[in-house]
Amino acid sequence: MKRVSAAQAKAHLSALVAEVAYGGQHIIIERRGKPLAALVSVSDLEHLQRDRPGSERPLGALALVGAWSEVVDDELDALVTDIYRSRLADEGRPVNFDQ
Repeated sequence: MKRVSAAQAKAHLSALVAEVAYGGQHIIIERRGKPLAALVSVSDLEHLQRDRPGSERPLGALALVGAWSEVVDDELDALVTDIYRSRLADEGRPVNFDQ
């Protein structure tokens, strides 16, 4: 695996792309000795994405998109109302200022 600085990658991008696309090389691009990115062929990228478990499933906040699609609006409204009612009733935790 070849390693190049970001400055070298910028200066020699065409040659590096050729090494990756036609030579099967993998290239790590570094800044101040720390890896930032990698150049890999499209076929290698497709292989990595295909073999990654759960790659079709969104993660984080994106996973929430559509998560409530099967809940009818009345149930969702009732849930939100219940949350606000609980917040209003919550008196918080006791705080002692005499220490």
